[in-house]
Order: sequence, then C-alpha cells, then structure tokens
Amino acid sequence: MKRLEGKTALITGSARGIGRAFAQAYIREGARVAIADINLTRAQETAAELGDHAIAVALDVTKQDSIDLAVSETISAFGQIDILVNNAALFSAAPIVEIDRADYQTLFDINVSGPLFMMQAVSRHMIERGIKGKIINMASQAGRRGEALVAVYCATKAAVISLTQSAGLNLIQHGINVNAIAPGVVDGEHWDGVDAFFAKYENKAPGQKKKEVGESVPYGRMGRADDLTGMAIFLASDDADYIVSQCYNVDGGQWMS
Repeated sequence: MKRLEGKTALITGSARGIGRAFAQAYIREGARVAIADINLTRAQETAAELGDHAIAVALDVTKQDSIDLAVSETISAFGQIDILVNNAALFSAAPIVEIDRADYQTLFDINVSGPLFMMQAVSRHMIERGIKGKIINMASQAGRRGEALVAVYCATKAAVISLTQSAGLNLIQHGINVNAIAPGVVDGEHWDGVDAFFAKYENKAPGQKKKEVGESVPYGRMGRADDLTGMAIFLASDDADYIVSQCYNVDGGQWMS
C-alpha cells in the first residue's frame, strides 16, 4: 500500500534540490504533486521529467497574488490540496557590521513571510473542505543556534520553527497537522553560493568550507536530498496524525534536541 495514495501535495521551490527529491518521493508513494517554483520553465521541465502525476505552477512566495494563483491552479488541476511543503528559501551570510537592510528584508520575505502566507492560503482551503491535511515546513539546524556570519538566515529559520509551533497548535483543532524538518548541511548546487560566502568572509579557498563542514558531520558526510525524503513522507502520511508542532532534526547527528 502506497502511503500517500490519492493525496495531492503542493511543494514550494521544488523545481530542483530538496523540493524535487520530495516531489519524486511523494509520487512514488502515490501522490500527485504541484511543482511550485519562481522559475516556471525549470518547474515545467521537472514536472515533465516526473510524469503525469506532476504539474508545474508559477510561484513567488513574496507576492500574495502569486500564492493565491498557485493554490487555485493546484486545486483546479487535482481537486484539492492535502499536503503543503514549504521548501522555498534563500541563504545569505555577512558579518553583523555588513548586513544589508534590503538583503535582510528579502530573506525574511522569502523564508518567513512565504511559509506563513502559504500556510494561511492552504489551511483556509483545507478548513473549507474539511480536509485533515498535513503541512511541513523546512527549518534548519541554523534555526537551533546562532552562527557568527549567518545571523539573518539563522533568525529566519528560528522563526520558521516558532511559526510551526504556533500554527500547529492553532490548526490541529481543524485536524491539520503542522510540523517541520530541520536538515543540517545538505549537498547540492546551492552549496556553490554558500561556499562563496565563506570563501569571502573566512578567506578560504573555493570548496574548502564545504569539505570542512562535511567532515564535521558525525555521520561522516554531508547530507543528500534523498536523506530527507523518509521524514517528509512520514510527516505527510496518516502515521503522523498524532504529531503536532514538532521539528525533527535530520542532520547526521549535528544537533541533538
């Protein structure tokens, strides 16, 4: 029996990376998936690769009209939304004395306001239809602690954990479970940008930071997107019905809580 048979999921930022891996895993488990991404062309390519159970929808999580349209298009295509995964996010780094106000605002708009107003739009639909839905927010081990060069990103992910707790307590009265996943360091093309920040501010050679953080993981390597799919499937399934407002570390042992 497939664990997500007959369910529909909307996954933000899923044209590539972790979001794409989740979409692929959900489809294997019987779900239909809306590949929601600001890069519609790439979302369409991903949806085509994943087959008939995937569609592409344009989504800019910083714009309410875009959120509403993505939700509406998903419902029009598949009938309803049972699962929301808030995966879209942006990373930045700088010393405190160099943090740029516009950069700060952009990160909070995408990483915090995005998940909040996606939860709002989708939960309204779930409540109206009486859907006992699942919402999964992507947090980070960065939200568990501070980092000298990553103040704003860490703050956004701490906010995601807090929003998960509050939304979970509020929405469970409607039978909607809200939980989060906190990855550690996950390999992927985004790490080229992350590595460049540390090369700049820590005077490291290109690739050096990535090598160091990989070696620091107790498991012995950086995570991969596929390492997170088991938890993503579990939290979206009926097996997680009694789990409310929790944030699960899937990080190879980097953080214990």
